[in-house]
Amino acid sequence: MPWPHLPDDFRQRYRSVWVDPPPHLYDPVRGHAVYHDYLDELEHADQMGFDGICVNEHHQNAYGLMPSPNLMAAALTRRTTQAKIVVMGNSVALYNPPTRVAEEFAMLDVLSGGRLVAGFPVGTPMDTNYCYGEPPATLRDKYREGVDLILRAWEAEEPFPFNGRYTQLRYVNVWPRPVQRPRPPVWIPGGGSVETWEWCVQHDFLYAYLSYFGYEAGKKVMDGFWETVDRLGADRNPYRAGFLQFVAVADSDAQAEELYAEHALYFYNRCLHVYRGFTSPPGYTSVETMKRGIRSQVSAAAVMAMSDLTWQDIVDRGYVIAGSPQTVVDRLGEVVDNLHVGHLMLLLQFGSMPKDVVLQNSERFATEVMPKLRDRFSEHEDRWWPTQTLEQLARPAPAPVDGDR
Repeated sequence: MPWPHLPDDFRQRYRSVWVDPPPHLYDPVRGHAVYHDYLDELEHADQMGFDGICVNEHHQNAYGLMPSPNLMAAALTRRTTQAKIVVMGNSVALYNPPTRVAEEFAMLDVLSGGRLVAGFPVGTPMDTNYCYGEPPATLRDKYREGVDLILRAWEAEEPFPFNGRYTQLRYVNVWPRPVQRPRPPVWIPGGGSVETWEWCVQHDFLYAYLSYFGYEAGKKVMDGFWETVDRLGADRNPYRAGFLQFVAVADSDAQAEELYAEHALYFYNRCLHVYRGFTSPPGYTSVETMKRGIRSQVSAAAVMAMSDLTWQDIVDRGYVIAGSPQTVVDRLGEVVDNLHVGHLMLLLQFGSMPKDVVLQNSERFATEVMPKLRDRFSEHEDRWWPTQTLEQLARPAPAPVDGDR
């Protein structure tokens, strides 16, 4: 949910879209329309048959106007019926106590009838360290302790005390309880931290790589994740991984440029204009991640000459997969096969794209692309997706057949 009204000379006049963009650039009257447009787009995706719709958490920025994704998710529970509500997610270390996340996610699961996917990001350094003042050196420890507390709170059958390093509670007793038992599926959005791979595999969480720079740049990260899966002896089920890809569907390459180029350039030139000093404070990135030479998405954006990008650069480098439906099908097939990812996460709205273009892009994807990709990994079981919705739980058990009585 980016702010689509940044001035043309934003890069030249202001040092960052995150942390300290001047408040006068935001107009709440326009903001009212912007929020409702974005909610309309997500509700339309539900109507078009998308499996899930996503919201996320960021602070003090024009890149994404969702300091509280749970508010957006709550609105969506009332106006959608089939799509899962994927909150990607709550930055756990910013909640004191973390049981607030357990409570609100449980509320969302109940409101949606068991459609919640619970995302737990560490959070960008801009959001966590500079906007909310969390020390980078202890951020990950506090985050993991908080996630452990949330999961235990969902699964416990009795009230219990919790005596952690960062949180001490005499009584943990979350009400309401989630529909999904013992808990909703957990997704961990990542930007390439090595230690996150091991943590996801050990806890059987889904690892979702949120890439701004397409599948070609993302292969190094996903290869590292699958190497970790093999090393720890877990199964190579593609559904334990997700990958984010920008997509733009049109009649032809020429029409794709006409419809989408302006908005893609807005995203890369303005929404990713982040002051380099905000992207990697000492202690935020682990030593092992630095040894591997893996740079976070925002850190990479801060050092790239984004202002020199052209639409052709964006397409050639795979940042945006654009073109005819068959072109998009072919290239997305390469993405999911080469990266071995079962959950394809799409950005069909980016930058300053107006609602009518977003709805057109979403509809063409749903009708002309999605059916050709849906069964790509049908031989695998998806253990990271809600299967205990109220609708499913209310279905009668199948009648026994001879030999089953």
